[in-house]
Amino acid sequence: MTERPTRKRKMGDTKETAPKKPASKSKWPLIKPKKNLQITRLRDLDLFTVQNFFSSAESKSFVKIAEAIGFAHQGSLGPTKGEAYRDNDRISVNDPVLADTIWDSGLNKLFSDIKIRGKVAVGLNPNIRFYRYNVGQRFGRHIDESVNLDDGKRTYYTLLVYLSGGPGELKSKPKNDSTNPSGSSFDPLVGGETVFYGPRNNTVAEVAPTEGTALLHLHGDKCLLHEARNVTKGVKYVFRSDVVFA
Repeated sequence: MTERPTRKRKMGDTKETAPKKPASKSKWPLIKPKKNLQITRLRDLDLFTVQNFFSSAESKSFVKIAEAIGFAHQGSLGPTKGEAYRDNDRISVNDPVLADTIWDSGLNKLFSDIKIRGKVAVGLNPNIRFYRYNVGQRFGRHIDESVNLDDGKRTYYTLLVYLSGGPGELKSKPKNDSTNPSGSSFDPLVGGETVFYGPRNNTVAEVAPTEGTALLHLHGDKCLLHEARNVTKGVKYVFRSDVVFA
C-alpha cells in the first residue's frame, strides 16, 4: 500500500461528492423477513458479519436495479491531499421505506441489546448507497465518519452487504447478452476483500465478499482503519447504509 493512514474527516463517507438522487421510484426486490440470523464476531460487537442477510435472489435483483439506475464514478484527491485513495462507482438514493424494510427484516433484532452512550438502535440511514468495483478498482485505507441526523439521531455502525462473491454470485454470460448488467462476462469475483487494521497496523480481520453476507462495524471515533482491496477478477457489488441510534 502506498497510501499513508490518516484519520482526517475528508476520508469519511460523508465527504462523497457523487450526486444524491431523490427517493427512488425503482421497484426494489421484495425483502423477506429473515429468521434465526446469526452473527459471527470478528472483534466482539465492534465488528461482525451476518450470513444470508440477503437471499441470492434479493442480491441479484439489487444488482440489476442498480445497473438500471446507473452508476457514477467516485474518485478522490488521494493521500497526498489528505484523502484515501478511492476508485469505484457509486449510486446514492434517499429511500426511507427501503431502509425501514431492511431494518425490520431481522437487523432490528440483532441490535436489540446493543447500546452506545445510552442510545439504542432505531433503524437505518435512508441514504442508501450502492458501490461497484470493476477489475483494478479499490478503496484505500480510510475511516467512516458518524453522521448526525434529525431529532438527535446519529449513526454509529456501517452496514455493508455484499451483492456478489462466493458460490452464489452471478454466473458468466456471453458478452452480447443484453441481460448482463454491466456488459462484462461476470467471471467469479476474485479480490475485493475488506481488511481491518489495528493501532499497530496489524490485521484485525479480512472479510472476503460473499453474496448476501452483511458486514457491520463501528464507525466514527471508534472506527478501525480499513480498506477494500483491489478486485482482480469479476465485479464486486455492495449495498451500503448505516445503523442509526437515538
